Parts: sequence; C-alpha cells; structure tokens
Amino acid sequence: MSGLDSPPPPAPESKAFAAIVVAAGKGVRAGTSRPKQFVVWRGKPVLRHSVEALANAGAHPVVVAIADGAQDEAAASLDGIVGVRFIIGGTTRQESVRNALESLSSDAPPNVLIHDAARPILPPAVIERLVNALHANPGAIPVLPVVDSLAVADNGMMTGSARRENLRRVQTPQAFRFADILAAHRAWAGEPDAGDDAQVARAAGLGIALVEGDEALHKLTFAEDFMEATAPSIRIGSGYDVHRLAEGEDLWLCGIQIPHDRGLAGHSDADVAIHALVDAILGALGDGDIGQHFPPSDPKWRGAPSSRFLTHAVTLAQQAGYRIGNADLTIICEAPKIGPHRDAMRASLAALCATGQSAISVKATTTERLGFTGRAEGIAAQAVVSLLLAR
Repeated sequence: MSGLDSPPPPAPESKAFAAIVVAAGKGVRAGTSRPKQFVVWRGKPVLRHSVEALANAGAHPVVVAIADGAQDEAAASLDGIVGVRFIIGGTTRQESVRNALESLSSDAPPNVLIHDAARPILPPAVIERLVNALHANPGAIPVLPVVDSLAVADNGMMTGSARRENLRRVQTPQAFRFADILAAHRAWAGEPDAGDDAQVARAAGLGIALVEGDEALHKLTFAEDFMEATAPSIRIGSGYDVHRLAEGEDLWLCGIQIPHDRGLAGHSDADVAIHALVDAILGALGDGDIGQHFPPSDPKWRGAPSSRFLTHAVTLAQQAGYRIGNADLTIICEAPKIGPHRDAMRASLAALCATGQSAISVKATTTERLGFTGRAEGIAAQAVVSLLLAR
C-alpha cells in the first residue's frame, strides 16, 4: 500500500491534554503602562482568567510562555494555581510556542491546546468541542462566521471584494495532537512569525477541523478594551427634584409642554422630571449635581430648556465611555394626569438620551393628598439611571 493510501494514525484515546498560554508579548497597542497580560481586568490579571479556565477544564500542565524578566510578575499573577510552569518565550510568537512545546516533549501529553493570553474569557464548552474534535482530526480551531461585507484594499482604495461565505474569524485556543504540532513547529520554514498555530500545522500538511467558537473569546487589543481595568462596567445614579406650581408659567415635563392651568416656576423652564434625570446621570458619573453644572445664579440659564441640561449630561457620560442603560422616572403630583402623555414623554427622553424608548420608564403617583404635592402646590420627580460601558 502506498503512503498516499495509508490510513491516518489512530486518534489518541485519552482526552487528557496540556495547555500552552502565550504571554510573552509587550501589548503596545493596548496603551497600558505594562504588558497587557498583567493588567487587572474584571478583578484579576488578564493572564489569570484563561489559565484558571484551562486548569479548571483539566489541562495539566499549563505552560505559560513569558518574556525574560517577567518571571516575578507572571508568578504573582498566577499565584495559587496548581500545575503552572513558566518558560521564556522567543522573539516571535512561533518561537514562543515552539519553546513551550519543546518543554513538554520529555513527558509528552496526547493533546495540547495553545491559547493567547489576550483572550481572557474562555468558555468551557469551546474547550470541550476542541478536545472532542481531536478524536478524528490532528488539529481543530474555534471559528466564527464573518457577518460584514468584505473589501480588498490597496493604498486606501477598494480594489475588489471577497465572499464572506467562504471565510471565518479564527480564535484561540487551537487544539492539536501533541506529536503532530511539535513536528510542524520544528519543520516551520515560513515567514519569521506565524499568525497562529493553524498556519504552522497547515504548512506541515495537517488537516484542521473547524469547531464553533464564541463571541466571549474577544481579544483585548486596544486601549478601549481595557476600560474595565479602571472603570466599572455599570454605574448607578439617583436624582430627585422639586418645583412649585405657579400661575402664568408653562408646564414642561420630560421635554414636552403639558396643557395645565399652572406651570412650574424656576430659573430655567423648571422641567422637574428632566432635572431629576440629569442629577441621576451626574450622580452615576460622580460628577456633582445639576446646580454645579448650571448654576441658577448664572443669567444665561434663565428660561433655558432643560433638554440642554440632559443633552450635556448624556454627552459627559459618553465622553467617560458610558451609554444610558436604562432610566426609571417617577413623577409625583395630583395633577395633571401623566398617563395620557406617557408615550410622548418616553419618546422625548429616549431621543435626548440617545437610546431606545424601551430603555425609558415614566411612572406617576400621588401622595394621597398629603404634603405639598398632595395640596397641588408643586410637582416632585425622582429618577434612577444605569450607565453601561460602551462597546
């Protein structure tokens, strides 16, 4: 029987696997003061997230390729995780992976998963799919479909297009039978570096199966990806305001004019609902209150539409990297009736907050004729707002 007709080598019966995590890079595009793999993200160093996930999934050992001189920082990042080894990486990613593979060769595992430290969220289901795929294939990689149209570019101009149906987005970890991928790296004669280990495997003639990846495997690359290192992913604020009802004033609530025999008195248009909402946004940002941003002593705000205040607060949130998650507003009054105007109020606030109407709640209640609102002397409003990190 010729070599071409020979059956492929039997797949490893064991699901046992080792793992390699590549963490020797500098991460310069992230704009962080130290290599991004050691930056604290969601409460722990980036590197620790994926190493813990691999160890918890049964990887043993987990070999982490690091830069020379990073031993102390790497050890501190992974303190307490059993089965972790460190090796010094090379000048390229491919060299770092080969160094790690060589370190495993004396006690070779049947399979190995090779992962980039910059992908911290590693779902167990992806690991399971990869390991299972090695029963019938020498290699397997997680992929996602391409959903956008693609253009071929040259010197800033579109020169052609590509069929997205034939393309996939490639993620890590990438799984291989250990002997096959070690031989492939030893034989690598391509460019000085390889984009990933599947490229090295393909150059050696290995078949690579595609398994379903996960959007959670997003790679942390740019500064905005690390906002969660210094900012919480969600912030909550509350606001409260009161204005008295007076003859001869227009009544503005939630940015719309409401027919009524009296209106709210104040330095601006006295839209008590928007004022409460502005204070809630400023409170979530930790940026003072509406009186600090728009002092009633400043004549330029006399009679100003409160929509300007809300637009300003939303802009401050956007500049801090946040968007409106949702807003819950309660208007407290005996009159006018809020129900007939609720949908118009929600639409007005949604437009000012740059969000969908479903994210805006407007409710109304009375105080059973108790207090100043019960005596129809004024209107009060309270608001609660969530701000979410923009993506």
